[in-house]
Amino acid sequence: MSNKLRSHGKNMVVWVLLAMLVLGLGGFGMANFSGRISTIGSVGETDVSVNDYARALRQEMNAAAAQIGRPLTLAEAQSLGLDRQVQGQMFGQAAVTEAARVIGLSAGDAELHRQITAARAFQGLDGKFDRETYRLTLRQEGFTEAEFESKLRADIARSILQGAVAGGLRAPEATTNAYAAYITETRDIAYAELTEADLTTAVAEPGEDQLRAFHSEHADQFTRPETREISYVWLTPDMLMDKVQLDEDALRTAYDSRRDEFVQPEKRLVEKLVYPTLEEAQAAKARYDAGQASFADLAAERGLTLEDIDLGEPSKDELGEAGDAVFALSEPGVAGPIETDLGPALYAMNAIIPAQETSFEDARAELSSEAAADRARRMIGDMTTDLEDRLAGGATLEQMAEETDMQLGHISMAPDTDADIAGYEAFREAAQKVTAEDFPELGNLDDGGVFALRLDGVTPAALIPFEEVRDQVATAWRAAELTRLKTERAAEIAAAVESGASLGAQGVLLTSVAKLPRGGYLEGQPRALIDTAFTTEPGKVGVVTEGERVLVVTVETVHAADPASDDVAQVREMAQTQISQSIANDLLDFYARAAEAEAGMTIDPTAINAVQAQMQ
Repeated sequence: MSNKLRSHGKNMVVWVLLAMLVLGLGGFGMANFSGRISTIGSVGETDVSVNDYARALRQEMNAAAAQIGRPLTLAEAQSLGLDRQVQGQMFGQAAVTEAARVIGLSAGDAELHRQITAARAFQGLDGKFDRETYRLTLRQEGFTEAEFESKLRADIARSILQGAVAGGLRAPEATTNAYAAYITETRDIAYAELTEADLTTAVAEPGEDQLRAFHSEHADQFTRPETREISYVWLTPDMLMDKVQLDEDALRTAYDSRRDEFVQPEKRLVEKLVYPTLEEAQAAKARYDAGQASFADLAAERGLTLEDIDLGEPSKDELGEAGDAVFALSEPGVAGPIETDLGPALYAMNAIIPAQETSFEDARAELSSEAAADRARRMIGDMTTDLEDRLAGGATLEQMAEETDMQLGHISMAPDTDADIAGYEAFREAAQKVTAEDFPELGNLDDGGVFALRLDGVTPAALIPFEEVRDQVATAWRAAELTRLKTERAAEIAAAVESGASLGAQGVLLTSVAKLPRGGYLEGQPRALIDTAFTTEPGKVGVVTEGERVLVVTVETVHAADPASDDVAQVREMAQTQISQSIANDLLDFYARAAEAEAGMTIDPTAINAVQAQMQ
């Protein structure tokens, strides 16, 4: 497996503490297997647990989802190779852990204690290690203290061995300097985008035979997509609104049940800072009152940020014994010290949020709309069994529309159809999968509605007759011909410049850019223009074609990097770190492979499939 330890730069101790505890991913239950499946494989005597694999795979999927801006399905993760990547990392880490076990490398109690007590996940409100928080967090994650500490001890040992194998590696200076020089080089360039006015040959008018040939040669541009003729019946909550009867008493009951939403007491924006002793709290308050420290300063002195001690927007009752003192403040300030269950505390009041009350009459429209929609969804739910029975009994869609509240419709479904019922993802998926042999079945819409459909026929994708699209063909032909002529003109300009003429003498409108950095940006210009500028030698002309755009670019001056400049030094330092890290990664990969080969590796595909099946 590749990418054995690409995550080794993130200390595995931190991964365990943060990924499992702070992010709260939770234990991965394998209850369906009665506890018989606990590992996805092993390296020597070191197991790779199903829980660790599931957490790591979920973490990678969440990271990928954050990049694309939507949740990632397991099938998509597999198509990207994330499952194999995670398996490689997990078995690579197990191999190093096994190697540490074989040579007798182990973390001492002192280091174990330091790691646990320093972890934010196990700290109380005072910023110090709290044993009860430690126990509760582990229990929530399905660990006993002994199990967690054993795992943590192995992780520490592995990180020590990784440091011994790859620690202290430094990229060769010549490599670092060459990379920094390459990155920081700049160039003076001149470029021009060719237009029809720059051509020496006019675009001719095409003949009928040319257009017909273009129509055939570019059939993909003039082809109707496949369409599926779908008959359907559907029923949505909106369709039943005129049958919904609202009970006034039910609306008032709903209002009363949501009183906390409609009747908001006065609140305060509050932060709470707990101290070990009353004397320390009083001293801190005195410094605040004297203007010697802000509340943020006081929190920082205790290793906390304002986010750590933020209580949100509590009401007076929610503050308990501190309520009177905090609500006595008529403007932002600090109250206390006040004794609490955790010790004496100072309370910073930052803003007053006035009480808000929405009367039943004002809330009635909102309550009515929500209640009606909810009642309509319930009505559809009550009808579901009957509707399913009718379809199972052979009722046609037309009969369903006649005998029930469902409405009949027809739609020609193309890949881009999204109007009306086609706006529902469930309908689009069903319409794409249905065959002529399928009997209509009831499906669910995401607004609580239901539908059933039937495939009446499929119109295959087909080339649109030339006569119907002649104008479109002529427009496309001209655009293609113009691009061809501009490309030929660009080649002529390149030949002239490389023969000794200047680009400015070619009758094109030039734009000059001084000291363009590698990886720079030119507004409105294709990325390929900059890339070409840095692959074109001085005195030569590069040609860039993107769609219908054609540009020529020449390099006027190359500015080598100044090794003594601060910018180059900064890039060199960054390159040193990245190249060194890459070398360390490769070395750890080799070491993990050797450790796997020596200890022997077993993989349980059934267990892997079982884990992934529960993540569907």
